Amino acid sequence: MSNKDMNERRDRIAPYLYEKNKGILFDELQEEMLEKMEAEDFLRGVPVPILGAFGDEINTVTIAIGMGRVLGGDGNFPYREAYLSFMHLVFGDQAVKVFLKEGASAATHGDDLVAAMFFRMALILEPKSCDALYLYALACRNAYTNAEGEEDAFVGNFKAESMEAFETLTLLHPDFAEGYYYLGFCYANMGLYLKAKLTWESFMQLTAADTDPAIEEEKQEIQELLEKLTEPVKIEEGINHVLSGDYQGGEAILRPYTDSSFASWWPLWYYLGMAESAMGNLEQAVSDYKNGLTYSPSNEQILEDLILIFDAVGDREQADKYRKKLEIVGKNAEADREEAERVRKNNF
Repeated sequence: MSNKDMNERRDRIAPYLYEKNKGILFDELQEEMLEKMEAEDFLRGVPVPILGAFGDEINTVTIAIGMGRVLGGDGNFPYREAYLSFMHLVFGDQAVKVFLKEGASAATHGDDLVAAMFFRMALILEPKSCDALYLYALACRNAYTNAEGEEDAFVGNFKAESMEAFETLTLLHPDFAEGYYYLGFCYANMGLYLKAKLTWESFMQLTAADTDPAIEEEKQEIQELLEKLTEPVKIEEGINHVLSGDYQGGEAILRPYTDSSFASWWPLWYYLGMAESAMGNLEQAVSDYKNGLTYSPSNEQILEDLILIFDAVGDREQADKYRKKLEIVGKNAEADREEAERVRKNNF
């Protein structure tokens, strides 16, 4: 994976890291200091981070670490190449280890965003680093699991970032078991139960001979979760049948679950409604969609499908009823988006 790919993949959390770095002060180094460090060729006229992130101490090491934090927050920072040259001058081939250590220290102190920045810096230097990918994915995971009072967008962006980093980790380092352990949770939380099952099975295979107590505890946890996934995986199989056009097969798998503990899960009713509608069983489709609305009253997908059905059968009254409800839901959603944008602009 190229640095360009990594930068594009990280864009979604850049605004939050920018906010975290707002307190850093920049200044140009004096000519005498530049000459002493033999950095005048690439740092002359370049503002460098001097205060705000590391207290009052200012030396070549703290400046280089500050540069790493800045680049970790914004891989497209205007002085990227100059900063990279200075880091190489100060740390040589130990730069990756330095930033992994700084990230681990920040994580230990509960500062997940700063930890993520340092691990990102390590990935800029070594994009395929197993340690950097793993720790970065964990930092993003901790950022959203520890988020209190944060908006949904924050949680969603860090969830997506964490999942992609774990996916990259398992692709580049297929023998690293812990990547599968955490990636399985990412998939399960998104309702991708088959992916979660396959991912956790890979973890179990990789750790089969591992007798470390911590790993044994994780294996026991995953074994219990795999047993709980049996029914959700079957439901996902039914949904996939519906999505692939096998409406009868999908309906046959899903229908029994309407009289189970999964009956309150709106997607079950939504895909049953989709299957029944496609097979021409419109009365049953309407019933299924309405059951779905019981558990997800503002679901635009269901509302749109109900409108299509009532329009098709010429029931204008019912079509207009759901059309008005869809309009209200849309206005509320737009108001929420406008408020979120207003907050974003005020914050950034």
